[in-house]
Parts: sequence; structure tokens; C-alpha cells
Amino acid sequence: MSAEGNSAVGEHGVSKRAKAANRKPAEPVEPANSAKAAKAAKPVKPMKATEPVKAVKPAKATKPAKATKPAKPARPAKPESRLAMVRRARRINRELAEVFPYAHPELDFRNPFELLVATVLSAQTTDLRVNQTTPALFAKYPTPEDLAAAVPEEVEELIRPTGFFRAKTKSIMGLAAALRDDFGGEVPGRLEDLVKLPGVGRKTAFVVLGNAFGVPGITVDTHFMRLVRRWRWTESDDPVKIEAEVATIFPKSEWTMLSHRVIFHGRRICHARKPACGACPITHLCPSYGEGETDPEKAKKLLKYEMGGFPGQRLDPPPGYPGRPAPPLGASGG
Repeated sequence: MSAEGNSAVGEHGVSKRAKAANRKPAEPVEPANSAKAAKAAKPVKPMKATEPVKAVKPAKATKPAKATKPAKPARPAKPESRLAMVRRARRINRELAEVFPYAHPELDFRNPFELLVATVLSAQTTDLRVNQTTPALFAKYPTPEDLAAAVPEEVEELIRPTGFFRAKTKSIMGLAAALRDDFGGEVPGRLEDLVKLPGVGRKTAFVVLGNAFGVPGITVDTHFMRLVRRWRWTESDDPVKIEAEVATIFPKSEWTMLSHRVIFHGRRICHARKPACGACPITHLCPSYGEGETDPEKAKKLLKYEMGGFPGQRLDPPPGYPGRPAPPLGASGG
């Protein structure tokens, strides 16, 4: 055997080629992603399909709430009856009599002539200014005869502080002459005679009749007119109609003092521009409460004359007046 043949035999006498020929070929490895691998892999059981969620039944539509009936509008307050108004008015008068037991005419006078002249002079000014002016006038002209014979310019100078002194001079000298010529120098005690005098109207006549002669009368001045309208005793703004309407509410015996009480209340508490409602003693009877200052402390500061601790309008007030007398013209506070 040639050398090349011996070299192909291994240690155990079997040639390498023979071994190689007898060896089984290795099974080919299939790639991991082959179909076989896919078959060998256990298929994942598909998840059971969850049952479809039952549709929630829509809530039953609630019945629409019954439409509430619109609230009935409040019935307007019934208009006050005539009887109720009369009772309320008379109660106001009684309560004012307790508040102002000292109510009086606020003009200084010693006789009917002085009261007549002072009342004519009080137009468009205060009683205080008249009271500060008349002492000098009556000192110089104490009687109708004296005043009728006066020099007009001298009278004008004396009454100048009251305003409208020329027109007022003509009136008081004219009425003085009429008293001298037609009534024997005396002031008549009848309404129909008084209203014939120059410068004398119903208001002035009732002041004189009620306070100098004791004849009942209703004095309808600006204060009286304002208050009786606020109290709904009348809706009129005519003095004569107001006088007639108020006269039907009260007995005749009350007319003069009623006038004083109402005027006192108007000057001291129920003012024209800013009533002191918070300090008013008859708010429970007043249908106009609230037109003025309702705060009690602020209202107290609005009070006038003796109600506010100040002098009254008279230099010579009657007995029983609780306030201080007014100062004479030219004095401190005059």
C-alpha cells in the first residue's frame, strides 16, 4: 500500500473519510420564525369577548314642575275713610295739646290794635322780627289816631326791619285811618268788618278774633297749610278751602288752639325743608313720616326755639312758657 493510502487511516484503523461517510447529516435548524416554530408554539387563547355593557336606560324624564302661580300683587292700601281720617286728626290735636300745653300767639301785644298792626307786619317775615320792631312803633304811635296822623317816612324807618316797609306802612296807616273814621278808633270784633280794613285778610282777621276777642277761628298760615297737607286732612292748596275743610273736622271750640298747636309744631319740629321726623312725637299718626331726618340724634339738632334749647319768638312771652324770651332788636342774638 502506498504511503498516501496509509496516511488516510486513523489511530483505530478507520479512515477519517469512512467516518465522515457513515455520519448522519445534522438535521437542518429551522429558523425561529418558521412555520414549524409557529406550530410548536401554543396558540394563545383569545380573550373571551366581554359582554357588551348594557346600555343604561335613560332616567325617566321628570315631570315638569307645575308652574307656580305668579304671586298676587299686594293689594294697595285701602284709602283712608273719612271717619278714620277725622279720628286720626282729632288724636293728633289731642297729642299736640300734651306736647305744647303752652301754645300761644307768638306776637307781642297788649290790646287788639297792637295785635292787628303786628299781624299785618308779620307778612313775609318772622314773628320775632316783628316783636323786636313794634315796641318803638307803639311807643311813638300808641293809638289808631296817632298812627293815622303819622309822617309816612318816619313810619317806614321804624318798621324797615320787617321788610316791604313801604307797602306795610301804607297798610297800617290806612287801617289806622279806617279805624279812626269808621269804627270810632276801636278794632271791630266781626270778621266781615275786619276784612274791609287795608291789608287785612281772613288769616289776619282770625288771629285778631281768636286772640283778642275770644272768637274761634282757624289761622291758615304757611305752617298750617304745610302740616294739614302732610297729615292728609286736605289736598287743597287754597287757604279758604283749607279753612273750610279743617273746620268740618273739629268742633268750633277747638279752632283757635288747634291753630296755635299746629303752627307751633310746624315752627319747631315739622319744618318745611327738613322735618325732624326722628324727634317728632306724633310719627305714629303721620302718613308723611320719613320725608325728613329720621335718625333721632340728627333730628334733635333740627329742633327750634324752646324744643332745641333756644329763645322763643316773644320778647314778652305769656306765663307758663318754658323757653327763654327773645332778645330785643340789636341785642346779642337779635
